[in-house]
Amino acid sequence: MPDAEIRKLYRSIGEVGDDLDLEPHVLRYWESEFETLSPRKNRAGRRVYKEEDVAAARRIRHLLREEKYTIEGARQVLAREEEAPGEVEDRREDLQRLRAFLVELRDQL
Repeated sequence: MPDAEIRKLYRSIGEVGDDLDLEPHVLRYWESEFETLSPRKNRAGRRVYKEEDVAAARRIRHLLREEKYTIEGARQVLAREEEAPGEVEDRREDLQRLRAFLVELRDQL
């Protein structure tokens, strides 16, 4: 099996930090602020991240860094997504269609 196909079940905080361009202390802080980010600890007491933990960290990073949410704002977004994941995607599509319509309308004026 080629190395590219090998996937680790658990990753260290350093590996996750390298992948997401984050310092380990940032990930530890986010654990205290976001319920969705809660990696387990192994017998040695070290954090081990599963793929869903990495996905949660990636989503948090996106909300905070790219979409410029505050911690509280990102918490609210994640809570809404957790309550009704399908509705969030539907709402996003509706807003994208509305934006496209408004851009087209502006260009016609």
